[in-house]
Amino acid sequence: MKSVKFAATAIVFAIAIFLSCKRENLSDSASTDARAATKKVPLNAPVITCGTSTDSSINIQVCAGASGAPAGISVQWMLKSDYDAHGWGSDSDTTLCGASFSGVPKCSSFKLTANACMTINIGANRFDACGASSSCTGKLACGSDYVFRVFAHNDPVSGLGKSGFSNTLTCSTLPCTCTYSQGYWKTHGPVGCAAGNNVNTWKATSLWLGTVSYSDLQLCSILNTPVGGNGLLSLAHQLIAAKLNIAKGANGSAVTQAIADADALIGSLVIPPVGGGSLAPATTSALVTALTNYNEGVTGPGHCAN
Repeated sequence: MKSVKFAATAIVFAIAIFLSCKRENLSDSASTDARAATKKVPLNAPVITCGTSTDSSINIQVCAGASGAPAGISVQWMLKSDYDAHGWGSDSDTTLCGASFSGVPKCSSFKLTANACMTINIGANRFDACGASSSCTGKLACGSDYVFRVFAHNDPVSGLGKSGFSNTLTCSTLPCTCTYSQGYWKTHGPVGCAAGNNVNTWKATSLWLGTVSYSDLQLCSILNTPVGGNGLLSLAHQLIAAKLNIAKGANGSAVTQAIADADALIGSLVIPPVGGGSLAPATTSALVTALTNYNEGVTGPGHCAN
C-alpha cells in the first residue's frame, strides 16, 4: 500500500515539474517574440559623393535613401593613411573625427526627406549652427586624402532605427599652395619624425642634397641632428624643408635659385649623421636665410595656416 502511494506521489511531482517547464518555455518564447517585435527597422543608409575642395576643406554631398533621414545624420572621417593602417577603428580612436547634424524639432534644418540631398563642409565648417556639433573643428591638411562615411539618426517619431553606414568615400584636399617650416616636417614625417599622433605627410621618400641621394629615414635623422655650429646641417635642415614643400605642391619659383645654389655648395659632402661633412656657418648663412624665409612664408606663396 505504501509503495502505491509513493508511486502516485512521484507521478504528481513529475507532472508538476513538466507543467512548470512548459510555462517557462512559453514565457521565454513570448519574451523572444516581444523583443523581436520591438526591434526597430533601420532607415535606409545615405549615399555620399565628393563635392568641391580647397586646400583645407572638403564638401561632401549626402543623399538620403527612400526612407529619408528625418532626424538628421552623422559624418565620420579620417586621413586615408590612418584608414589604410587600421580601418575605421572605434569611436575612441584619436584619428577618427565625427560631426552630428541633428534634425530634432528645434533644429530642423538638417532633416532630409526621401532621396533629398544636402552638402556638408568638413574643414571650414565651424559647427555652430543649431543641431550641429563635432569632435574635430580644425582645418584639413592640404594635399591629403581623407575617407568619409555617414549614417542617418534613429527617428523617434516614426520608430525607425538608425541606418547602417554609407559607402566609404575617398576625397582629397587641393595641393598645398603654402609652405611649412622645417619644424613641421621634422614632426610630420616617417619613423623618427612623427611626434605624438602626427601622421606622415611627406610626399617624397628620398631627396637629393647636393649630389648625394638620401632616403626618408636618413633625411629624418638629419632633421633631428642639432646644428652644433655646423653650417652644413643648418643649410640641410632648410633645404630639406623647401624641397618637401615643393614636393607637396607649393610654388617654388621664389626659391629656385637658392635651392640650386645650396645644392652646388653642398656638392658631394655627406651630411651628419649619415656622414661627416661640414661647412662654416659664414659660408651658408645667406642661403639659410633665403630658404628659411621661403619655408616660413616671408617669401613665396606664404605659410600654411594649419
